[in-house]
Amino acid sequence: MRQLTLPIAPGPAPRFENFRIGANAAALPALQALLHRPRPSTPLMLWGPAGSGKSHLLHAVEAALAETGHRAGRLDAGGPLPAGWDERWALLILDGAEALDPLRQHVAFTLFVEASTRGLPVLSAARLPPVDLPLREDLRSRLGWGLVFQLQPLADAEVREVLRDEAARRGLKLQDEAIDWLLLRQARDLGTLMDLLDRVDAYALEHQRAVTIPLLRAMLGGWTETPD
Repeated sequence: MRQLTLPIAPGPAPRFENFRIGANAAALPALQALLHRPRPSTPLMLWGPAGSGKSHLLHAVEAALAETGHRAGRLDAGGPLPAGWDERWALLILDGAEALDPLRQHVAFTLFVEASTRGLPVLSAARLPPVDLPLREDLRSRLGWGLVFQLQPLADAEVREVLRDEAARRGLKLQDEAIDWLLLRQARDLGTLMDLLDRVDAYALEHQRAVTIPLLRAMLGGWTETPD
């Protein structure tokens, strides 16, 4: 008999406190400086592959800023366009800069100029370094002239620790052999792995089974056998 799947508890919201630093400690003091007055006016850019923590840190800055009673303007590659400059903004965030379409590039440039005029910082993130961004030159050069930090994905041991901790938070017991099996067959960026853990959680609950390799095979491979 299968059990009805219950809603999965959301993971903790991105904060500086729950960011797995790994090899990325150098960027944190510069990011935290954005929260205090006088705020630096120099642009700051984070770049690195998927799963290296770029979006986590952008959201952490945004959340910490909100706790001080301030707001950040935001333009994402796949998100809605802002109506215009908001006087309540204390900084501007541009996420997914490598994927901005021509319209969003125009809006990003206009907002960047406005932020610079007001002496406010621009915090951006991309998967590519500034020199390789497929953007109009006036925007690309502005994004890259300030502080630029390359973010590195977590090492294997750190990824394993994250998986164990998140599984424990959900009440799942994730054995080393199950982690080994997953990491051999799945992308190792944390975003993909956390989404996968959501699926594992729901599947194990539905089948009322422990998380074993046969269960993972059944879930990921579409096997018809009953998971152990």
